[in-house]
Amino acid sequence: MTPAIETVTLSRSFGGVHAVDGASLRVPPGQRRAIIGPNGAGKTTLFNCLTGVLRPTTGRILLFGDDVTRMPEYRRARLGVGRTYQISNVFLGLTVLENVVLAIHGTRPRKWMIHRAVDRLSDTHAQALGELERVGLVHRRAVVVRALSYGERRQLELALAMASRPRVLLLDEPTAGLAPAERQRVSELIATIPRAVTVILIEHDMSVVMGLADEVTVLHRGKVILDGPPEAIQGNAQVREVYLGRR
Repeated sequence: MTPAIETVTLSRSFGGVHAVDGASLRVPPGQRRAIIGPNGAGKTTLFNCLTGVLRPTTGRILLFGDDVTRMPEYRRARLGVGRTYQISNVFLGLTVLENVVLAIHGTRPRKWMIHRAVDRLSDTHAQALGELERVGLVHRRAVVVRALSYGERRQLELALAMASRPRVLLLDEPTAGLAPAERQRVSELIATIPRAVTVILIEHDMSVVMGLADEVTVLHRGKVILDGPPEAIQGNAQVREVYLGRR
């Protein structure tokens, strides 16, 4: 089976620092893959390479078998690569619904917008409401985002990411900074994402990883040191050593 995402000896350096160092991974379509590792392991840099924010120093990135290594971020997005960020990335002065409508418009070619001028608003509005229903925010659609709780903003970010109808969705610490109840809610929402979407998430909370991931990749100093099911990773002595700083 052709992987949804594959990296081949991927590296990204900043001067003499190897943030990602020869990382190779294969993520099958529909899989939930967690990327874990201590701070500074290269997780977010890896995501930035996968999405096109950064160009790798060496190595290749394949999306469903097609080489996208040198492809810019916007073209990867059009091919179905979606993302949320570690830091909340929403328009605070707009309403919840307006944020989702903008996200939908951003995925549609300008030619489509011109030729669908008459009915595009009703179509977009219906899709936006559907995404908000999915994440449990349809009742908050008229609220300005600034008034949302941090947990609700995370829910909104999932709606924005899914509005682009991604084939591969990258979630950068989706539960970071959330209270336990909010963390549980966001985890449940991630679990409802259709298996037609491949999900790769960076996550520090092992309870979230255990509940969501089919497989876990461990990064340390930019290198992939281990791949395996979450149960095997959780009890692995090498992983414990990495997190306790003894390597």
